[in-house]
Amino acid sequence: MDKKQLLTVLSHGEDSRHQFKRDFTNADALAAELIAFANSEGGQIFIGVADDGEIIGIPKHGVSRLNQLLSNAASQNVHPPINPISENIMSLNGLVMVVTIEKGLNKPYVDTQGRIWVKNGADKRSVTAREEMQRLFQSSGLIYADETPVMQATLDDLDADEITRYFARRYNRPLDTISLPQLLRNLNLSRDKVPNLAGLMLFGKSPQTFKPAFLIKAVTFPGTTMSDNKYIDREEIDGTLTEQHNRGMAFINLSSAEIIAWISKEAVNSGDSG
Repeated sequence: MDKKQLLTVLSHGEDSRHQFKRDFTNADALAAELIAFANSEGGQIFIGVADDGEIIGIPKHGVSRLNQLLSNAASQNVHPPINPISENIMSLNGLVMVVTIEKGLNKPYVDTQGRIWVKNGADKRSVTAREEMQRLFQSSGLIYADETPVMQATLDDLDADEITRYFARRYNRPLDTISLPQLLRNLNLSRDKVPNLAGLMLFGKSPQTFKPAFLIKAVTFPGTTMSDNKYIDREEIDGTLTEQHNRGMAFINLSSAEIIAWISKEAVNSGDSG
């Protein structure tokens, strides 16, 4: 980044990717800013700049202090450690240190107290909601939505006969050399005798008992616009993923025939009125 680019960024003000700071003297405070960027989309911290974008400048003897503080914060106060890049740019009003933090690959990053920080507009905030924490784990590949345990369900809520038929089709042999719980663990469909979301949606006897929102709401509308009450057909398609696929395709095929019939009827009515 050169001086012209620096002034352009500062003239635009702070946002989710650019943070202005006069100075840092505390490793924990700096670590919180680094963590927020790493847990979000990455960004840059401009040290030696007031909140309004005015360059205050850093004394030359302060550069080594800030570099040491940055190194300590990134390696000791951020877990897992990150590797920010610093760049010093001289302007007419003084020296500015630009710290670039890449979007993290090992989210969530936490501070020494175990807090998770993310960007919230130009500011930052601490994450406390379980769902948001799960998204951070998912974004780094540490957890997948379909592996989420369905704690209210048990293995008795899975269709053992369908699992047996699947095993025979998939491996071309009967399910007699391995127990059902062991098979489900091996297929990563359960843990500690609790089915996960994938296991429930693939082999559940009644998946919507535990996950009522996991279904297809299908509606056939005449023409090309949606209406609240003018439709040809509608259906709530529940069951396992296989059942939803089969019934969903049947609904589409039936809807196509119904639309053709509706168009023909409209054409006849239009001809009669003419």
